[in-house]
Amino acid sequence: MITGIVVALSEELTTLTAQKVSKGTVHFISESVLLIYSGAGSVNAAAAAELLIEKGANRLLSWGCAAALALALKPGDLVLADKLIDTDNVHYLLDVDWHRHVTDTLATKVNVKAGYLAHSEVIVSSSKDKKELHVKTGAVALDMESMAIARVAINYGLPILAIRVIADPANMNLPLAITHSLNEQGDVMIKKLLLFILLRPSELLGLIKLGLHFKAAKKTLASVARHLDQVTDFNCG
Repeated sequence: MITGIVVALSEELTTLTAQKVSKGTVHFISESVLLIYSGAGSVNAAAAAELLIEKGANRLLSWGCAAALALALKPGDLVLADKLIDTDNVHYLLDVDWHRHVTDTLATKVNVKAGYLAHSEVIVSSSKDKKELHVKTGAVALDMESMAIARVAINYGLPILAIRVIADPANMNLPLAITHSLNEQGDVMIKKLLLFILLRPSELLGLIKLGLHFKAAKKTLASVARHLDQVTDFNCG
């Protein structure tokens, strides 16, 4: 089978390949794995999933970071969701057999957590909002792309799986500097970020803390990437 991997952010991309990958273009990183750097958000993710299928992918994998909704999850924890929940609280099951295979493969290698993965169309930056979403949905984590990828996969009758690692914990408010300096693609605009910090130096501590959390998430993603052959060495029914 050909696995198509959608990655939203450039920093997440570096955990899978050292190749220079342009946004919106498909690359083979092995004989059976296609990769696309989509940019953030559901619109970009859905377009990327469609392109992967056009290029030959017959199953899809959502790869990257997530926000914790459950207090028990820590930065660097791998969430292997077996179900996705959209903004209308509609549930989507992921591929059961592939999920079991990946769980068994990674359980002794990284800190694997089970639970549902919620979808949001916007960045959820406040701890209060994260906790409310946890209560409302029962989901343990949240991202902005997996649901869009899943909808495309389901439309084509293809298997879908999400590998998402916690970057920001549920009890953390994202620094205002981050939400202020992101563009529509989810990329940090450095000039805007630096100007914001210059005007509000109290933001620096939160940025440092978030950077350490993101480093922990990338370390786990890189660890999973070292076992990508095993993750994708499974023929879905």
